[in-house]
Order: sequence, then structure tokens, then C-alpha cells
Amino acid sequence: MPALRLFGPAREAAGTGRAILPGRSVAELLDAAQTRFGPDFAMIVAASNVWVNGEPAEIADGLFDGDEVAVLPPVSGG
Repeated sequence: MPALRLFGPAREAAGTGRAILPGRSVAELLDAAQTRFGPDFAMIVAASNVWVNGEPAEIADGLFDGDEVAVLPPVSGG
């Protein structure tokens, strides 16, 4: 199964920085994560960038065992 890596607010909302979840696509994996971690997490994911194995990903991209999906929430600073 793919691994989900979470950073910043996504990590806080989920209560973990890493999870192994089922999914044959980015969409399926994120659906499983939103079911597990709840509506606050889902709102953060909606505004986040998603990368697979260090590359920007689309929601329809397929996943394989061992892939790493990272949720990178927007950051602000000055």
C-alpha cells in the first residue's frame, strides 16, 4: 500500500505525520485519509498540494505499493 506523509496543519489535523492507507489512485488514497482523519483534515487537503514520490501529482494519478504521497499545505510568511 502507498504511504501518506503529512506536514504542517495536515499533520496536526491527522494527529500523525505518516499513515499507510489503501488506494490505487491519489483520489482513493485521499478519500481513505479523509474518512480516517475527519472533516478538518479534509478542508486542509482541499487547499493543499499533493506530490507522489517527490513529483507534483494529479488527483487521477495511479499509485503502486511503496509509493509515497505527500500532502503539502500552503505556507505563508514574511
